[in-house]
Amino acid sequence: MASVDLSSRPILAQDIRFERDVVATRQRARQIAALLGFDAQDQTRIATAVSEIARNAFGYAGGGRAEFTLEDAGTTFAVRIRDRGPGIDGLDDILDGRYRSETGMGKGIIGAKRLMDDFRVDTSPSRGTTVTLGKRLPAAVAPGRLGDIAARLAAQALEDPIDELRQQNRELMQALEALNQRQRELAELNRELEDTNRGVVALYAELDEKAYTLQRANEVKSRFLSNMTHEFRTPLNSILSLARLLLDRVDGELNPEQEKQIGFIRKAAENLSELVNDLLDLAKVEAGKIPVHPVEFRVSDLFGTIRGMLKPLLAANLSVNLVFESTDHLPPLYTDEGKVAQILRNLISNALKYTERGEVRVGAELASGGMMLFHVTDTGIGIAAADQERIFEEYTQVDSEIQRRVRGTGLGLPLSRRLAQLLGGNISVKSDVGVGSTFYATVAVHYAGPAEVSYVPELTRHLDPTRLPVLVVEDNREVLFLYEKYVKNSGFQIIPARSTREARAVLQEIRPVAIVLDVLLEGESTWGLLTELKENASTRGIPTYVVTIVENAKKALALGADGFHVKPLQREWLIEKLSQAQRARHRTVLIVDDDEISRYLVRGALAPARITLLEAAGGQEGLRLARERHPQAIVLDLGMPDLDGFEVLAALKADSEVRDIPVIVYTAQALSHDDRRRLSAAATVIPKEGLSREETQKRLNAALSKAGLHIDEAASSGEVTA
Repeated sequence: MASVDLSSRPILAQDIRFERDVVATRQRARQIAALLGFDAQDQTRIATAVSEIARNAFGYAGGGRAEFTLEDAGTTFAVRIRDRGPGIDGLDDILDGRYRSETGMGKGIIGAKRLMDDFRVDTSPSRGTTVTLGKRLPAAVAPGRLGDIAARLAAQALEDPIDELRQQNRELMQALEALNQRQRELAELNRELEDTNRGVVALYAELDEKAYTLQRANEVKSRFLSNMTHEFRTPLNSILSLARLLLDRVDGELNPEQEKQIGFIRKAAENLSELVNDLLDLAKVEAGKIPVHPVEFRVSDLFGTIRGMLKPLLAANLSVNLVFESTDHLPPLYTDEGKVAQILRNLISNALKYTERGEVRVGAELASGGMMLFHVTDTGIGIAAADQERIFEEYTQVDSEIQRRVRGTGLGLPLSRRLAQLLGGNISVKSDVGVGSTFYATVAVHYAGPAEVSYVPELTRHLDPTRLPVLVVEDNREVLFLYEKYVKNSGFQIIPARSTREARAVLQEIRPVAIVLDVLLEGESTWGLLTELKENASTRGIPTYVVTIVENAKKALALGADGFHVKPLQREWLIEKLSQAQRARHRTVLIVDDDEISRYLVRGALAPARITLLEAAGGQEGLRLARERHPQAIVLDLGMPDLDGFEVLAALKADSEVRDIPVIVYTAQALSHDDRRRLSAAATVIPKEGLSREETQKRLNAALSKAGLHIDEAASSGEVTA
């Protein structure tokens, strides 16, 4: 709270001795606010706040005095209301919203505090009470204007109290009309959002269908790559062996034309063999796992081996020199020598193919971070900037005159980059068209990774409020990854648990829309967990599906499972079951708050969801509705006239029928350490003040998501029970 400068310039003073003086103080506050340039809404706020404090001074202290001043170098309009009363007991409780008074004194002070920018209270039984209210001015007021303001105030007569009452009624009607207008705008906005949501849902459905088609195509491609490449190798090896026998004249001499034709056959078979090898390597990577065999070797020995392997390419182009720089000074590497050789072989082969004259230079050096940097520099045709990232895409080849003569597979560079990443590094390129290119490949000097690298990422347990949580109890990472792919763009989110202990911990935090169980986990089975889920009242209603390699549907269904499927799981079956679970859920949220405006704000935050909303204006009514309707979540205020939120929360947690309902505390009350201890059973605590509307909605959505309630859906059902 900003402090108010003690140096002030007085404008007017008003004694408060009779009830009509309270009305006069309100009138003077509005008149001065108008002369100082405040707009109509701020005039009403100031007049209302001053009126509340003046009424307290008259009602509790028998009278007082209001002083209107300019402070902070003419930038703040301040009103001090002094009285000689007995002071205010429990001021801290009043300001924090914990005080309950039959006369309503606490509400008046809190209301005035919310309407003003600055609010200070100095009170004691001996000195009485001084309340200072401040409102920052739209523009600073020059000292010379005070005389003009005082003269205009003297010319303005005070209105009759009845006229002031009429003015208050007009202000109230204007406020209600503004609220109604805002409600109409919100309703129109909600209708527009409904139309947009329907369009988005339709688009998601179309995208989901296309994604499913692409996924099936990718699965077919992967199976084809992993199966057929092995089948291709046998006839290819036969063709190459037979061509070699013929060219070696084992069965007699060949005439020049026959030798030429067999040479063409052998060349075509070699090109096809290269394609098959690259496809098989890519298939291994796409399958999710690829082995790594680290050994210790020297870069100089590796370069010598590669030089010998590439001699045939050098013989075909005598105008290009292949230069290997000295690497005797480099330390030995501990990594997969075969994969490093494959990376360099691809890079050097490409350089030799696309360099008509000049040289291809190969070197290596130590780089920072324990990396070895290899570089292959050529004086070839170069690569345009727009194509320098495209060349690392599968089957992509840059069109050029040389490219048309020596077409490759379009798989070498993508495979090389994946292998470099597998070994802890990467591949990049710098190139200028017509000048040449330099490819940089980095690998870790000491490979410290696993013997088999998985490309399946870990699934996160971070809740996405826009997706429905599905608990999957499965210890195989590849299967979990498959589940995540199956539910992509379907509105569901996989929450993984790799043991029954993890599953129980997840169920303590969230309520999933469904549970998928694998029976055989590492070192345990989930039959006991299934029995526990169906015997527990809080989880009995969650649809549970057993998906396992063990054919035991009868046992699963007898223990209460809602469905059974033998692995491998079909995506259509999973999405159908999850959609059924979503449709079958009874989705209700109970709002317990005595403040109608707060209930309105919560309704607005939940408006986009297909959720039945129940409302209770007090704690007793909230407990009754909770026991009768069993909502999926409760939004609870703390400060209520009959039962406060602490008592309601304690009563809910003591009742076995409703103790598992998540409770979201939504309060304007400042919480002490003891208060937070008493609220430890709540799912979360969200403050009413200090947060933006967007942040409040985000927190509320996240809390409801833990309860298994999806927020980003069609409009609310609109049922409201008061």
